[in-house]
Amino acid sequence: MKYIKLLLLTLTIACTGGKEKTGESSTEEQVLNVYSHRHYDADKEAFERFTRETGIKINLVKAGADELISRLEMEGENSPADVLITVDAAKLNRAKELGLLQAAEANTNNRDGFVDPDKNWYAITYRARVIAYDKEDVDVSELSTYEDLASEKWNDRILIRSSSSSYNQSLLSSIIHENGNEAAQEWANGIVENMAREPKGGDRDQIKAIASGIGDIAVVNTYYVGLLLNSENPEEVMAGERVGIYFPNQDGRGGHINISGVGVTKNAPNKANAIKFIEFLTSEEIQKFYALTSFEYPVHKNVAPDSTVAAWGDFKIDDLEYATNPALLEEAIKIFDEAGWN
Repeated sequence: MKYIKLLLLTLTIACTGGKEKTGESSTEEQVLNVYSHRHYDADKEAFERFTRETGIKINLVKAGADELISRLEMEGENSPADVLITVDAAKLNRAKELGLLQAAEANTNNRDGFVDPDKNWYAITYRARVIAYDKEDVDVSELSTYEDLASEKWNDRILIRSSSSSYNQSLLSSIIHENGNEAAQEWANGIVENMAREPKGGDRDQIKAIASGIGDIAVVNTYYVGLLLNSENPEEVMAGERVGIYFPNQDGRGGHINISGVGVTKNAPNKANAIKFIEFLTSEEIQKFYALTSFEYPVHKNVAPDSTVAAWGDFKIDDLEYATNPALLEEAIKIFDEAGWN
């Protein structure tokens, strides 16, 4: 089944403008072939702006990061892809380790730590993985660390999405890196014991479940709360208002973040266009656009978060050292399986 999906994806982009490896696209039709794990309306508008401003047509293929990485491996030097976008630095570094990305000199004003040291990828935005808590039923003084969520006091109170989530895989990878395999296994076992229900849905569904009284706390990415609070649906706004935001591990290593980033593929047929694309996405104008529409944290040094996000306050960020070891992702998946975390 996975092979069939990859074959269909290959046929899709073959019909939408992939070029042979003869250098840059012709002046008659400038193109950029984008493999993206992101799935947001904000991207659609940003990509359309890029085309209007540059005349470069974007051929977009969307799929999960693992599927896109497997596809790049399968296609090899014949891949039409110019850039890979994922929502997690660990996935970007996995693609880098596999030799699927190349160094690219893009002119950005990204904050320190938000560009790969070898310039194989550049951050576009980031999100904090936080604890959303029921303001009516949880005393904020009870909250402290990710590790503490495995304690018995949270029995039948935790809401969290499935182990297939890149966000959860990344979080567990950081816990393995910080505390070791045995402690990470104990943590995963404890979270499973403390779940208020079987994992289902995305992060917004976990927050809505708090509003429905199913659980008391949820592990979510910040931008989902921002989307709820700024929704046109009154019920979603109410769900967003029901929860408070807590940044864990502030007395230790800091709060976990997920980076959305973009890298130029090893065999990009349109490398110059790919670099223009990176510079566009990290420009001050588009960084402000993302901050105001997707409620993600901007990576540009001169761009502040949206007021909704800024109201939660500043927080200490955990480093990304764990993400430089993609083998931790494989270990995280094994631990999830052994814990029975669906």
